Amino acid sequence: QVQLVESGGGLVQPGGSLRLSCAASGRTLSSSPVGWFRQAPGKEREFVSAINWNGNTNYADSVKGRFTISRDYAKNTVSLQMNDLKPEDTAIYYCAKGWGRAAADFDSWGQGTQVTVSS
Repeated sequence: QVQLVESGGGLVQPGGSLRLSCAASGRTLSSSPVGWFRQAPGKEREFVSAINWNGNTNYADSVKGRFTISRDYAKNTVSLQMNDLKPEDTAIYYCAKGWGRAAADFDSWGQGTQVTVSS
């Protein structure tokens, strides 16, 4: 079974950028749909973005125009470029395999990476 591992989180000031990466062990990600979710303290896990096997993408309205999901076939990773970050983007970010906007549509969840947006 594929295991996903997130990296790239950290502390950034409002308006800054971060690039998250989702890597897979034991299996290629190139043909798998992959999504990003986030969960802030006291809140439910929410959909952020997803990319399908053919390159189609989906974004939550709250991140559209600021975040970009993409694949790096050479590195076997799926990245989430986050620009113009806001304090409300603070959360643990998870990647998972699947397609849709509900957490129930995804599996093989990673452990998450913390993103904190604060001055």
